[in-house]
Amino acid sequence: MATVSIVMGSDSDMPVMAKAADVLEELGISYEMRIISAHREPDDFFEYAKTAESRGVKVIIAGAGMAAHLPGMCAAIFPMPVIGIPMHTTSLGGRDSLYSIVQMPSGIPVATVAINGGQNAGLLAAKILATSDSVLLDKLKAYSENLKKSVQKKDETLQNTGYKNYTK
Repeated sequence: MATVSIVMGSDSDMPVMAKAADVLEELGISYEMRIISAHREPDDFFEYAKTAESRGVKVIIAGAGMAAHLPGMCAAIFPMPVIGIPMHTTSLGGRDSLYSIVQMPSGIPVATVAINGGQNAGLLAAKILATSDSVLLDKLKAYSENLKKSVQKKDETLQNTGYKNYTK
């Protein structure tokens, strides 16, 4: 059974959504990934959202661009947390997606990460799940420690080589 469901309206969103999946895999969190359009196949979408809880899903990560209805519609149907990822768009750079997801009406909350913020969506889902899972919480603490060490190592390299000779 998947604990997190990652859903997107188009396969063009896959590079961003894969970053969420990568984080979940690294932390050992089970997930499913689906391509379902709320606009092009509303019956399939409603079935997906209505059955998510009974399938064991605890958090939905939904990516969407432009009108960006997918996260909000998931939140309207699914009773547990929904995280929206606004997708970068060519017309408005993703601001249209961001505004559509973050401006939900009262009573239908969607946690929203940055435009193309797949990695942070995966981490936020993990943090939500870690509120009741001490093993996962320890994994998240180790993840954060590794981020810290990575930055410290980069700084050490910069200090030793100077910015003109700095290589990542």
